[in-house]
Amino acid sequence: MAREIIITAKDASPPDLSEMAVRRPRVNPELILGIISPILILALWEGLVRAGRLNALFFPPPTVVFQTMYRMTLSGDLPAEVGVSLRRVLYGFVLGAAPAVVIGLSMGWSRRVRAFVEPIIAATYPVPKIALLPMIMLIFGIGEMSKIVIIAVGTFFPVAINATASVLGIPPTFFEVARNFGAGRFKTFTRVVLPGSLPIVFTGLRLGFGMALLLVVAAEFVAAREGVGAMIWLAWQTLRTERLYAGIVAWAAIGLISTRGLQRLERRLVRWSR
Repeated sequence: MAREIIITAKDASPPDLSEMAVRRPRVNPELILGIISPILILALWEGLVRAGRLNALFFPPPTVVFQTMYRMTLSGDLPAEVGVSLRRVLYGFVLGAAPAVVIGLSMGWSRRVRAFVEPIIAATYPVPKIALLPMIMLIFGIGEMSKIVIIAVGTFFPVAINATASVLGIPPTFFEVARNFGAGRFKTFTRVVLPGSLPIVFTGLRLGFGMALLLVVAAEFVAAREGVGAMIWLAWQTLRTERLYAGIVAWAAIGLISTRGLQRLERRLVRWSR
């Protein structure tokens, strides 16, 4: 037994170093460019302010902005304001996106539903959603509900329109194959409509979440004492521009993280689309 092990060990060929070098993961140049570009912009901004080319009152240098964010984070002010706005966004997004997916898929699958709902969406979609805020405030008051409703209204349209387009974009051959195999309406929906529409549905969800991030700040400008929008508006009124920029940068980071998170969720749920 020991002799067989020794012979096997002698006969075993050493690993191919050239093959290992080929398999070594390469550095993604697009990732490097995506990191370098914002750093260059921030460095240029910092240099222009230090050189006196930009007014530090209106364009505080990035170092001051990040120091302000650090102090606000330690004091708990920034996490509290971000948390209030995020809670409104999540409530409004769920309230708007859930029915939008159902209605959008139904519109794409059924001509009758599309004929009934499409004129309403076509007429109301071009209306600026923030213009509806006064009417919504009259109905729901100036409390939390009015902000959640305006976010839900703004989220609904991109999600519903993309969900409809996702079903209409499925090749008719898929439905014919399902029909030939005797699939009923439920199986056709679960085996053809739902998986075929998920990639574009996720695109609509990303657009809807971005719209929610925009609308919550706009709504907080008008009627809120808490939240990122209220913090930015107060900083503008008091000319504390470093806090204004801190709120903008923090909310931009939230947008980037949410987009990446939805993209990762899409890759996990819709692996076959790649």
